[in-house]
Amino acid sequence: MPIWIQAGLWGLLAGGALVIGAAIAWSVRVPRIVVAGVMAFGAGVLISALAFDLMDEAERTGGLAATGGGFLVGAIAYVAANILLARRGARHRKRAGDEQPSEDEQSGSGTAIAVGALLDGVPESVVLGLSLLGGGGVGVPVLAAIFISNLPEGLSSSAGMKRNGRSARYVFGVWTGIAVASGIAGAVGVLALQGASGETVAAITALAAGAILAMVADTMIPEAFERAHLVTGLIATVGFLSSFVIERAG
Repeated sequence: MPIWIQAGLWGLLAGGALVIGAAIAWSVRVPRIVVAGVMAFGAGVLISALAFDLMDEAERTGGLAATGGGFLVGAIAYVAANILLARRGARHRKRAGDEQPSEDEQSGSGTAIAVGALLDGVPESVVLGLSLLGGGGVGVPVLAAIFISNLPEGLSSSAGMKRNGRSARYVFGVWTGIAVASGIAGAVGVLALQGASGETVAAITALAAGAILAMVADTMIPEAFERAHLVTGLIATVGFLSSFVIERAG
């Protein structure tokens, strides 16, 4: 099977965790403290995968300059886009409570939330696809990190959407669309970068990694801390260690 198809399927699988989370939130009332705990765990897993898989591999492939530059650009681009979306109603897109505005409260907020979810998901799928370019198969720690972090994101955000009167068609349409876009992003990333120089692959990998870290700090950790409070750091540490063990044992 061509690598770009594999990348697309892995991206679709990772994005599918969003749909699973949405389905759980729509059918079962999950305590917010549980969602917060899983989100804190997912944040720790993602940070570990960024440090020991993505950034380490990027630096060894393309050097420190390309990796560092890409990492900063990715973070800056994510924060800039997130600020624009926050002004249009997507600031609390991962929140499970009443923080998300309804369409009546802020016109266009539904579109902003959907675009924000896409902004969160695409960089993850790109790096998942790029992990295949080395020929060793998909990066298991990266896949596990993305899947684990997507599950509480879909769950928490969908619970908030439901509480604010958004329809099942909207909720599942958003997450199914993001899952499909994640698959496409993974495939396109591989197609665009097959045969590219080590510096280019490193810069793009680091760019996506920078965006993911900014997302974790801006959205996942604050949502987790709001409910899990002082145990958030411990849960995130367990997630970090779990991903580290998977990476070293693999």
